[in-house]
Amino acid sequence: MRSVDSNLLAHLDTGATTLATCWRIARRDGVVLGFTDHDRALTFDETTFLPETGAVGSALSSSADLAADNAEIEGALSASALSGEDLAAGKYDGAEVEIFRVNWAAPDQRLLLKKGVIGEVTRVGEAFRAELRGLSHKLEQPIGRVYQRLCDVNVGSAKCGVDLDQAAFKTSGAVTALRDAQSFTASGFSSFEDGWFAHGLLTWTAGANVGLSAHVKTQTQSGAISLWLPAGAAIEVGDAFTVTAGCDKRFETCRAKFSNAANFRGFPFMPGNDFAVSYPLKGEKNTGGKLK
Repeated sequence: MRSVDSNLLAHLDTGATTLATCWRIARRDGVVLGFTDHDRALTFDETTFLPETGAVGSALSSSADLAADNAEIEGALSASALSGEDLAAGKYDGAEVEIFRVNWAAPDQRLLLKKGVIGEVTRVGEAFRAELRGLSHKLEQPIGRVYQRLCDVNVGSAKCGVDLDQAAFKTSGAVTALRDAQSFTASGFSSFEDGWFAHGLLTWTAGANVGLSAHVKTQTQSGAISLWLPAGAAIEVGDAFTVTAGCDKRFETCRAKFSNAANFRGFPFMPGNDFAVSYPLKGEKNTGGKLK
């Protein structure tokens, strides 16, 4: 049973309320922001909740079962509080969110409605929409190993064991020419074959995106690079980066590219659909032995 502050309960019983909704967002980098649908700033718990974003929330949905609760925040981008560059850079992905119902005339009278994390964030022009996922969404995440042909860990992780700081798996470069928002030509790849850094991680070391990382979609020996998603801020000629080799999680790649077959975390010899529907045929060697 949820406990309601006695003063807030008395206020609700008056029938003429002064209520507002507040959202506190704590990003993984330690930045804490507050938003409200009230027309002036509110402050409590050492957080100032700003109205300038024009944030509004959808109806909260909850259930007694284990289904994931969800809601949304919509609003306008504000340079002083929430920027499109930060959204694009993924700084709000997985951020913790608390939703309060507050008596704006007396902010100490409030009720914590829900806690969750930010899921998908979309941007349309100068507006944003952030999906809020209840804590029960974690029950939908895979726990433990997955029985599949592909490896279920990331290259360079402790379970993988590959040292990506080796010269064979890492290089540095700088942008020499721009193609579009997520592809460019760069130096530093002449010693590596096409696709060596595909699926790898590129980390910016200079420029407007310094400190941010992006996954490489394609790479050529001549230095043509394509990213899966645009960088948070515009890429400029001269922007420097480091990039580590990628892995497509296949057993053949693990063995040939990284010489790491002993640590492969998939099941490359698991039977597939062709085996499940196979049957003996006349003229074949039907001895009951293993299939080759």
